[in-house]
Amino acid sequence: MKISIITATFNSARTIQDTLQSIAEQSYPHIEHIIIDGLSGDDTLLYVKRFSHVAQLVCEKDKGIYDAMNKGIARASGEVVGILNSDDIYINDRVIGKVMKEFEDDSIDIVYGDLQYVNQMDLNKVVRTWKAGSFTKKSFYYGWMPPHPSFFVRKKVYDRLGLFNLELKTAADYEIIIRFLLKNELKAAYLPEVLVKMRTGGASNASLMQRIRANREDKKAWKMNGLRPNLFTLVLKPLRKINQFLIK
Repeated sequence: MKISIITATFNSARTIQDTLQSIAEQSYPHIEHIIIDGLSGDDTLLYVKRFSHVAQLVCEKDKGIYDAMNKGIARASGEVVGILNSDDIYINDRVIGKVMKEFEDDSIDIVYGDLQYVNQMDLNKVVRTWKAGSFTKKSFYYGWMPPHPSFFVRKKVYDRLGLFNLELKTAADYEIIIRFLLKNELKAAYLPEVLVKMRTGGASNASLMQRIRANREDKKAWKMNGLRPNLFTLVLKPLRKINQFLIK
């Protein structure tokens, strides 16, 4: 069974080598790595071309990171799709093998795990840990969400239920998870271990104020799916991050 891993890049020269090396070192043999680059002006493409495992490299203007992800998913030929950002890495060389083992169960549509936020300069320095935990539909109403970089989906799910909604600027990943797990009740398997290391300071965790503004989009994500959160759901969602600082 093949997995397609999508990485969107734009002026990512500072970090992309770590991401590429992380995927090149995976012990699982059937990986299609697709790079969608938004016309980088630095050395990003120079580094990408040094890694022979990259199956597809697309260089063209896009409408943002979610548009780039959609382009990658549309080009994917694997039965499973994963998305790894250009400043993230897999925690070890066995991650994809463990994920694909879960997909041997034909009833599983989605596999997800935990994530560590790490120092930008020292990937071994853990800042906080996002322990996703198992979920029920009720979990979403208490602010639950799994980390998107550790969220793997069968390609046929995207084909059937659609890609990222470009109306959303910061919450398209939240919306698609709600659409898949809450609205359509797809079956997911939780791997109770860290799968991905994410550098702090990315677009999705830049500041508390941005997170507060993003809650407006989170509310819109529920409305798009014909669902209504509880009064406290969108307050609890950012507050759940506090516990991440207590887990190392």
